[in-house]
Amino acid sequence: MPLRVVSYNVHSQRDDQAALAAVVRAVAPDVVIVQEAPRRFRWRQKCASLAESFGLVVAVGGLPSLGNLLLTSLRVRVADTRCQRYPLTPGRHMRGAAYADCRVGGARFLLAGSHLSTDPAERPAQAAAFKGELAAADLPVVAGADLNEGPDGPAWATVGAGLTDAAVAADRADRLTYSCADPRRRIDAVFVDPRITVVDYDVVDTPQARLASDHFPVVVDLLLPAAG
Repeated sequence: MPLRVVSYNVHSQRDDQAALAAVVRAVAPDVVIVQEAPRRFRWRQKCASLAESFGLVVAVGGLPSLGNLLLTSLRVRVADTRCQRYPLTPGRHMRGAAYADCRVGGARFLLAGSHLSTDPAERPAQAAAFKGELAAADLPVVAGADLNEGPDGPAWATVGAGLTDAAVAADRADRLTYSCADPRRRIDAVFVDPRITVVDYDVVDTPQARLASDHFPVVVDLLLPAAG
C-alpha cells in the first residue's frame, strides 16, 4: 500500500505561512510529521488551523507532545494515539514525541515524530526514550524527526538502529535539510521498518520552501506491507 510521508520542522510558523501551506499542498502527502508545531496558548485551534492549511486533519500532538504534531489525510484512519514527554533537564527546553497507530487500506503502521535537543549532552537520553517506544511497537514503524545532529551522531545511531534511513535507501543522503539560508547539514530524517519499501525520497528545496521555514521538508514515498 503506497504512503507519502512528509517530515517538516515548521520553525514555529515564524516565516511565510502562505508559502508553508503551498509547499505542503504541492506534494500532497498522506501524513505530515511536524516539529515546532503550536504548543502554547490556543494550541488546539492553532494546530487545527495548521492542519487545515495543509488540507489535512490532526491525529495527535501539540501541547501534550511539546510541539510534535502528526497530521493525516482522510485516506488514513487513526486507531490510537499517545504522547511522550522526555525528562526535563533543569534550565533546558522540555521536549517529547507523538505517536499514532494508523491504517491505510489493508496496511497498518505506527507513525511517530520527535524533535531532539540542540544540546549534545541531552540528546542521547532523549533518543533512547524515543527509541524505546519505537522498538516496543508491534506495527511497522514510520518515524520522522529533527535530530539536531547528522548521521554520524550518537543520537542518530540510537534512533536509526534496526531501521532503514530513507535517504540512504534512496541513495540521496547528500540532500541537505538545514538551513534553508545556508544548506550544510542533514539533521532531519525519516526512518522506517525494514519491512517497508522506500520507493522515493526528496528534500524540497524551492523558492517557496526557502520562505516557509528554516528547514527544508523531507518527502518520502513508501510501500507498506499488508497487515498479517
